[in-house]
Amino acid sequence: MNQIMELKFTRRAFSVKRGSARKRRRRRNQEGRVEMGNTEKLMNQIMELKFTSKSLQRQARKCEKEEKAEKLKVKKAIEKGNMDGARICAENSIRKRNEQMNYLRLASRLDAVVARLDTQAKMQAIGKSMGSIVKALDSALSTGNLQKMSETMDQFERQFVNMEVQAEFMEGAMAGSTSLSTPETEVNSLMQQVADDYGLEVSVGLPQAAAHAIPTKEKEKVDEDDLSRRLAELKSRG
Repeated sequence: MNQIMELKFTRRAFSVKRGSARKRRRRRNQEGRVEMGNTEKLMNQIMELKFTSKSLQRQARKCEKEEKAEKLKVKKAIEKGNMDGARICAENSIRKRNEQMNYLRLASRLDAVVARLDTQAKMQAIGKSMGSIVKALDSALSTGNLQKMSETMDQFERQFVNMEVQAEFMEGAMAGSTSLSTPETEVNSLMQQVADDYGLEVSVGLPQAAAHAIPTKEKEKVDEDDLSRRLAELKSRG
């Protein structure tokens, strides 16, 4: 009788243990499916943002072409003596240039968001591999296998170092790509270089530029003389 009771108790305990193991496996599978679903959703969001960024860049290129076309219209209008038409075309050109810059700024901000989301997706993948290492370590601890425990700890430490290095690298790269504190001297130097290449006169705020700046009244007089000269040329052509 005692043997029968002991056998029933053993079977019941084994059944409970097996049921608990099934529940744990089912819970792990559910967690894995949820994590996989979140990662897939995040990757879809990244692809959509990349597509939107490319679309904005195409719009910016379109605005750039329209800006150049309006500039050409300004030139033709001035040649015909149509100053009102030239002014309208100039306003259109400026508006297209502003639209182009707005598209480019928004595309740049989207690219920065994509970089952050891409980093998050990579961190999730690393976190998943870290979870498997933790499970292996837990198994090694429960069995008391010192060699397996040591190998798992080595793997854990390598993965952790890789995660830290990747996180620091991505943070540094994103900080550099999204920084708004571009050295003013570099910006001014580039603007002055472009102006020199095209024979333009421009003051971009450099100290040396300020030293050679034309006085306001003198500059106004030069502008008036230049305008009078252009009007005279237009009248002579007419």
